Amino acid sequence: MVNDGDIIYQPSPEVSNNSKVGQYMDWLATSRDLHFDDYTALWQWSVDDIDAFWRSIWDYYDIESTTPVGEVLGQREMPGAEWFPGTRINYAGEYLRAAAGRDDDIAIVGLSQTREQVDYTFKELTELVGRARAGLVRLGVSSGDRVVAYMPNIPETVAAFLATVSLGATWAAAAPEFGPQAVIDRFGQLEPTVLLTIDGYHYGDKPIDTRDRVAAIRESIPSLQHVVALNYSGHDVPDAIDWSDFTAEPGPVDVVPVPFDHPLCVLFSSGTTGLPKAIVHGHGGIVLEAYKNNSLSWDLGPGDRLMWFSTTAWMIWNAVVNTLLTGGSIVCIDGNPMFPDIDAQWRMAEAAKPTVMGLGPAFIMSCVKQGKTPSTDHDLSSLRLLAAAGSPLPTEGFVWLNEQFGSHAPIYVGSGGTDVCTGLVQGYPNVPVYAGEISAKCLGVAAYAYDDNGNSVVGELGELVITEPMPSMPVRFWGDDDMVRYTATYFEHYPGVMRFGDWVRFTEHNTSIITGRSDATLNRGGVRIGTAEIYRVAEQMPDVLDSLVVHLEDPAGGMGELIMLVQPADGGERGDTLRSTIKAKLRSSLSPRHTPDSIIVVSGIPRNLTGKKLELPVKKILQGVDVDAVLSKQAMANPEVLDECVTAARQR
Repeated sequence: MVNDGDIIYQPSPEVSNNSKVGQYMDWLATSRDLHFDDYTALWQWSVDDIDAFWRSIWDYYDIESTTPVGEVLGQREMPGAEWFPGTRINYAGEYLRAAAGRDDDIAIVGLSQTREQVDYTFKELTELVGRARAGLVRLGVSSGDRVVAYMPNIPETVAAFLATVSLGATWAAAAPEFGPQAVIDRFGQLEPTVLLTIDGYHYGDKPIDTRDRVAAIRESIPSLQHVVALNYSGHDVPDAIDWSDFTAEPGPVDVVPVPFDHPLCVLFSSGTTGLPKAIVHGHGGIVLEAYKNNSLSWDLGPGDRLMWFSTTAWMIWNAVVNTLLTGGSIVCIDGNPMFPDIDAQWRMAEAAKPTVMGLGPAFIMSCVKQGKTPSTDHDLSSLRLLAAAGSPLPTEGFVWLNEQFGSHAPIYVGSGGTDVCTGLVQGYPNVPVYAGEISAKCLGVAAYAYDDNGNSVVGELGELVITEPMPSMPVRFWGDDDMVRYTATYFEHYPGVMRFGDWVRFTEHNTSIITGRSDATLNRGGVRIGTAEIYRVAEQMPDVLDSLVVHLEDPAGGMGELIMLVQPADGGERGDTLRSTIKAKLRSSLSPRHTPDSIIVVSGIPRNLTGKKLELPVKKILQGVDVDAVLSKQAMANPEVLDECVTAARQR
């Protein structure tokens, strides 16, 4: 039996030494006379001497600046850290360096439920980037303008992104699954001049026409001067420039050198009140993370291929595209990843032959529950590494993956997010994999758990923070010129220390367990527990398919009320027997204080488009906040279940 914290994978010395991070450590020894016995020592140096560490990443990957590279940090404090002052770079320029000499190598494999598979070599992708760039220039786009994309995860979107940022213009994207108001709430903040879109798409076998949505979006954003539409599903978008005309003229991919913190892209993080936060990321920070994260952690480089299902609205999309800077290739997936069944992603991996595959914890646990055996049912011999992020992965998921793939493709679980567009804690090729735990703190990330008084704690739950600046920290929030919202979001609780809102427990050997959002953490009678720990127990039960827990605190300081929504498994118990079984299991596995006061059976659990459970919005709605003030149903994966869940909970 495998217990929490047991080592289930130990990399061999050969694997460690031959990995990208092993090669980097060899370079540090020969070029910097820096010698480290293991990863932990390397990490400690990376956060003790952040100037030397980040300068080493710049030099090791030979990042290009059209101006001399001087000091690493002009200003060190948070917020307000100033990285590589005076440098001028461009993300697209780094792509061009990686693509040079790889003309015939595949850059993108495009899998879609709307059209047949399309593949692009690096030469073909660069040519398309040049054509899209020429089209943007004809539309008057220049440095500082905003180009937004209501586009799926297809090769054309990647080309448009590279074309946009090559000009110094700023990119933002929303997935076509978003309804028009959710898109308007995001793009409207940026005052874009160009909208790139499609006419429609297929989600599984269901055709979706987006033309009415596009009309509503363009009508509500007065700054839009041009709409460019890709005829993706056989329809013309009225009053739009056709993609084929937009890309009709070839052109060079000249890049505009921009300052390190020049806005590269805007990612959106849905708050529980007000408009989504428009998080600005700069060219320099994302370039550094593309090399440090995708190369040193995910071990990607020329000859590798990364496949990770993502919509264009999730930071994972940006992280996947970053692989191109390492010389590796990527797989773009558009459609329903669970169609026609749960094996769809494994079949796609068999066809696309990735070396690294990203997985969602919910998908992994569904495979566990259904007894899937992908390693024997499919040819997945190309895989040598698996990654998971987006929500906590229970120990059972680690064990199942290890049983399926063993040391052939170990699992690297990570956690990071939109705020830094990278990982904070995750696996590395030269550290063990521990069941139920995230293997390491990321290089250059001074990650700790803080208690309420700002003390670092080990072995107990605390707020996930970083105590030293990172280059990919947000430049700012768009429209937040006085930095008031930015400061309140990250630095209000611990001045000078960046707080992420995740509840984490670090061990003595720097592994970690993310137990959920700290604002959703349960605190009943002084005992704290993350919601992920409840889900782990409940969702291992054969009659439970999915669940969501919210805690309504008692203003007088009492126990409050713990409410659990449960989606039963097909054919499973649904009545009082199910409720009694769940309560008994949670009481014996956790504690009596964390046994729900109410268990409500529903047809589905509210999730956003990246699959995260909407714990805090549901909680706020039950506390009396208006639904529209808490979230946009158009940014939900399953808006049809929200009213049912809220009504049932209110009638408990």
